[in-house]
Amino acid sequence: MPGAKDLCHPETVRVAASHQAEAEKIAAELAAIARSGMVLPGSITQRRTRCGRRNCACHADPPRLHGPYWQWTRKIAAKTICRWLTADQHTDYQAWIDNDRRLRDLLARLEALGAAAFDADPRWEHRPARRPRTRPGQPPEPERQPPDRVDSDRLTCGQQSSQAPFAQLTPKREDLSSEVFTFQ
Repeated sequence: MPGAKDLCHPETVRVAASHQAEAEKIAAELAAIARSGMVLPGSITQRRTRCGRRNCACHADPPRLHGPYWQWTRKIAAKTICRWLTADQHTDYQAWIDNDRRLRDLLARLEALGAAAFDADPRWEHRPARRPRTRPGQPPEPERQPPDRVDSDRLTCGQQSSQAPFAQLTPKREDLSSEVFTFQ
């Protein structure tokens, strides 16, 4: 549609030049990640283990554990998923995991820039006073004055309470010593 404004474009809302420059840097880094091709969430951990044989060196003092073994771990729908990797897979997939971490960091920075630009919008300072809400066809409600005392409202949103206030509350005490309990 010709002539339509892109509401998501930074020029629509006047963004500070420093914010715009930072956003362009982030966009370049995002493009580099996209060119690399792959992103893999999760983490890779090096594991060393003991076996079940009694006379193995992994049970000696000091132990010589088996490994290193590489394990990829990730959460999917609140369940932990793990896979054992070969050394070659570890080398290949570690770059993908690094891409994922970098992508999350760049996204957080981009969100922070957007929030800062939102807060810095000068139109927030020149807003007209809010009018009270009304239902269609009804006149606006008169302005309510704040009460003189806070406790007079008694958590009723400014309406008078239909109950009379209690003079004093006393805790209920029960004497259970005279009752006989039988168990079957």
